[in-house]
Order: sequence, then C-alpha cells, then structure tokens
Amino acid sequence: MWGLSRATRYFLRAGPTDLRLGFDGLFALVQGTLGQDPLSGHVYLFCNRSRTRIKALCWDGSGLWLSTKRLEKGTFAWLSGENLELEPAQLHALVAGLEIGGQREWYRR
Repeated sequence: MWGLSRATRYFLRAGPTDLRLGFDGLFALVQGTLGQDPLSGHVYLFCNRSRTRIKALCWDGSGLWLSTKRLEKGTFAWLSGENLELEPAQLHALVAGLEIGGQREWYRR
C-alpha cells in the first residue's frame, strides 16, 4: 500500500484545484505548478474551491495512488497564498480540520 516513511515529504498546492482532474491532470499540476517529480514517492495535496474535498496523489513504486476525502459538514482550512511543504503534524492537523497557517501577526509598536 502507501510506502510512507520519515523521508516522505508532503506538498500542498495552495488555492483551489479542479478536482475533476484525475491521475494525468494532477500529475501535470505536480510537474508544472509545484515543480516536483510526481514519481518521487512524496504526497501531493489538492483542494476544491468550496474546500469540502481534498485529493492526495502519491507514487508507491508500482503505480499512482489517488485518495479523496469529503467532509460532510464544514470546510478544510486550506491556504490560498503560496504552495508549500507540510510537516507530518501539519498534514494531520489539516486533514482533521485545524488551522495550519501559523500564529497571526500581533500589533507591535
């Protein structure tokens, strides 16, 4: 199944993605938008415009995995700025519905 290890990296594509895309479309986005090799064994995450679904694309050595999660209520706290790499704890928080954007800026004199 998924060959995830400590060496596995997690990349998030910021902003909405058309999740009607399948293997080939998301494969092309990983190469073009994220500038990564989809066959590296890392996990690439995408979210729809309404932030109710996410898809994860991963190569396990023999083929591509495409996994989907749909929320029945609420939305994912997806980032809209730049594409970024997530730590495993951030990935778990994101999938659980928690904010991963970090601490908000405080007013300083």
